[in-house]
Amino acid sequence: MTNSHAGTADTDVALAAVRAGADVVRAMYGRRLGRIDKGAGDFATEADVAAEKAILDVIRAARPGDAILGEESGRQGAAEAERQWLVDPLCGTHNYASGTMLVAVNVALRDGPAAVADPFSGEVFFTDGRTAHVRRQDGGEDTPLTPTPDTRLVDVNLDPPFPSAPAIRTVGLAAHPDFGAHFRPRAGATSLALAWVAAGRRAAYVTDGGNLSGSVHFAAGIALCRAAGCVVTGIDGTPLGPSGRGLVAAADEETHAALMAMLRGESHAASATSPAQEPPS
Repeated sequence: MTNSHAGTADTDVALAAVRAGADVVRAMYGRRLGRIDKGAGDFATEADVAAEKAILDVIRAARPGDAILGEESGRQGAAEAERQWLVDPLCGTHNYASGTMLVAVNVALRDGPAAVADPFSGEVFFTDGRTAHVRRQDGGEDTPLTPTPDTRLVDVNLDPPFPSAPAIRTVGLAAHPDFGAHFRPRAGATSLALAWVAAGRRAAYVTDGGNLSGSVHFAAGIALCRAAGCVVTGIDGTPLGPSGRGLVAAADEETHAALMAMLRGESHAASATSPAQEPPS
């Protein structure tokens, strides 16, 4: 898929769109919101729909010829369009609806710039497709994202489906005898955790699932991690793509190798991740 627009301009569109969505999410927080049932226990709220509309308004105004794949509104635009925007207006809807401020707003141009916003911290993590930075609400210079395994915190997404089971079970990762010696688990609740891996706040993120490379939920986070220099593969260690499953995004090769060994049920004697000091609680 070619990118005929200047990278910087597309980055500006991603930033403006994700901020527009984050503004809506923040403004509607705490209200009594109607829900749209999606089945299997999943749902959207009026905030999801309103945030997506705000994001789409920005993209349509700036890039009227581009296609869009939205979490709530589906595919829009010409089927033959070479460029497609992937939009998840509120990742963490269950958190949001229960009064928990752990959510993300994701916007990505397929194979191009992407942005992930934390509506409540005011941080926006973004990439132009080559480098990755975080921009804070209080202004100042953008800070480069620098992944590091130092925290030893690993987010494990426990939401179904689990297509890789029984060979690989993400839920069993924390029970592996080597895991506690090298890492500390956190239960992943939103794709914001991928931005945290890129920023060095998490050592890794692990989830099962289908092909996530073109997912509205994960595309922006994957783009951030790749641009920041993280190791990104499927849950079985193969490259992401149509035949891939799940996702492992790690700060470095050593962390990735350790997690892959544990996911396969093997032992891994890691040196760089040995518990020299306690991680933050």
